[in-house]
Amino acid sequence: MMMKTHTRKRVLLQWWFRMALLLSLIFFGSCSRTSETLSFRRSLKTTPAPVKLNKNEHQVLIGNGIVSLNLSNPGGYIIGLYNEGTQNILSQKNEEFDRGYLDVVWNEDGKPGIFERIKGTNFSVIEASDTMVEVSFLKTWDASMQGSSVPINIDLRYILRSGDSGFYSYAIFTRPPGLPAVTVYQIRIVYKLDEDRFHYMAISDTRQRKMPTAEDRRTGKVLAYPEAVLLTHATDPQIRGEVDDKYQYSTENKDNSVHGWIAEDDSAPVGFWVITPTNEFRNGGPVKQELTSHVGSTSLSMFTSTHYAGKEAVIAFDEGETYKKVFGPIFVYLNSAPTKTQFKSLWSDAVTQLSNEEKKWPYDFIGSKDFIPPSQRGKVSGKLQVKDGGGTAQPAKSSYVGLALPGDAGSWQIESKGYQFWTQTDNDGSFSITNIVPGIYTLYAWVPGFIGNYKYEDNVDIKPGGDINLGSLVYNPPRNGPTLWEIGIPDRSAAEFHVPDLYPELVNKLYLKDSKNGFRQYGLWRRYTDLYPTEDLIFTVDVSDYHKDWFYAQVTRSTNTSKFIPTTWQIQFQLENIIKGANYTLQLALASATNSRLEVRFNKPNSNPPYFTTEKLIGNDNAIARHGIHGLYELYSVGVDSNQLHVPWLWSLCCWKTGPFPRKVGFAGYAALSLSLPMSQTHSLSHSR
Repeated sequence: MMMKTHTRKRVLLQWWFRMALLLSLIFFGSCSRTSETLSFRRSLKTTPAPVKLNKNEHQVLIGNGIVSLNLSNPGGYIIGLYNEGTQNILSQKNEEFDRGYLDVVWNEDGKPGIFERIKGTNFSVIEASDTMVEVSFLKTWDASMQGSSVPINIDLRYILRSGDSGFYSYAIFTRPPGLPAVTVYQIRIVYKLDEDRFHYMAISDTRQRKMPTAEDRRTGKVLAYPEAVLLTHATDPQIRGEVDDKYQYSTENKDNSVHGWIAEDDSAPVGFWVITPTNEFRNGGPVKQELTSHVGSTSLSMFTSTHYAGKEAVIAFDEGETYKKVFGPIFVYLNSAPTKTQFKSLWSDAVTQLSNEEKKWPYDFIGSKDFIPPSQRGKVSGKLQVKDGGGTAQPAKSSYVGLALPGDAGSWQIESKGYQFWTQTDNDGSFSITNIVPGIYTLYAWVPGFIGNYKYEDNVDIKPGGDINLGSLVYNPPRNGPTLWEIGIPDRSAAEFHVPDLYPELVNKLYLKDSKNGFRQYGLWRRYTDLYPTEDLIFTVDVSDYHKDWFYAQVTRSTNTSKFIPTTWQIQFQLENIIKGANYTLQLALASATNSRLEVRFNKPNSNPPYFTTEKLIGNDNAIARHGIHGLYELYSVGVDSNQLHVPWLWSLCCWKTGPFPRKVGFAGYAALSLSLPMSQTHSLSHSR
């Protein structure tokens, strides 16, 4: 009873503390508010109210008359978020530590993984003025935390500026000498909103919808893995019978810049948006797919993870290894509209705010000395061309060019420790990468339509304020001769292949009219068994159409006994004038692979050993089961002796693990396959892709 009384007193004290701050904020805010046709907070014209900071033993409150932020002291959890004094935007049904927080998934060698919400142990004020407040919540690791807390010092910071309809947050990860080894799998910030208000989710111009609730998921039927649920008892009949899976809302890093929620039923609808003005602190490069928002009115700011990449993309620290990196800042933006009918306009306003944040990047108001300001960053420029086989060099237009930590060609896909800086070339192949954090990098590139990865021969040393022009660069794709035939497009995606019709009973209505994202429907991999119940796919070069006749992913065939058996795909083609004694080349460009073993046989489907095999199982990106059209790109160049081509067809076989449907299913999503003549025949080159 005494404990309950103490708790009530504490809650009452906190309530009076917050109300006192809100009253002061409302007073200052009322002096600056003007009548607005559409009440986007960025449109305030008068002098903004000053930023106020109040703190006690348990809480820190910051407000600017537009937004107020309630943080636990010294933990740094976001307890409350308020838009002009309205009710808490975050879920009050959740515990205080489960509303807004930074978390890390990690483990020590040989031990189970640990999910840890980062809890600060020391609060400090970095800056407190009328125009800006920046506060710090620091967790410092010591030996007593061994096995219970990730061995990294983590400084979580929040910034609220005068006149802003939102706040900034970022985290500084530091490993001083002497810390134990650790592997980090995921770093992110999580926001859990009031689900009774926020029902409408938006992650792009076309991917917007009213979402199911967490209760709808709890009462539904779990499908092949826990993330996928058939909503059998959804409260809203319009949603009932759909499939919900958070991975259906994944987005490539390059497009994952703004997403969030709208309380569309409010009399004055409110929008909550996570805005990421740059990808420099994310892992895996521009086309790595990542989570956004999902059921539970949850929004994520993903900094690093193994999603769509597997364990190759972890951050592994050796014992004693030092480290420092700034994740963020990101901007949480709040807006509102005067009437329900205008709620969708909040998305377009958030997109405008994203543009504003991108123009301000890198920010010049960050308090940490570890965040590199604009004046101390560098620039790299040049022009990329591609020269394929015996052809002439041509501009590598729309190519991806980037800087990442030194490594092998293509290693940027799984690089997670450092910063990455990417851009796309102009029509003439020109590129300019700006705002680069000083350091030693390798310049990488890849050209859509051409196989392989480009790597600049020397490391690039970025100095503060430096400006490097690399001149003309030429990429020579791996080729041994002219292409005889090709299936698909070497663009690191399987989107051009046959994506089958959905199962009507396993539909997500968001993608019914969105053919571009049709691959995100649940269970499409099972369609292979429907299309090829007893015999596998046969593709005939110059007859078959890969858009219709090449299934987007080579998968196992399911059986009535809940087993999954390997599948053998056959490519038939005619060859004339085989050059005896010459070596041909089979190029296999994989867009994704999971628990797969690639085997190639010519003419004899049962020959053992195969002509070529990866021997070990390859891939761990789980992209197809997560509704992705690609994971990690892998290229295999197989030399083919002309003696193998005496019969006019080629057998291609992929073998997989068998057994009940696992969480990670064996898949290979193809980007392209081609067969090349020996280079001595370059005079007959007619198709250079």
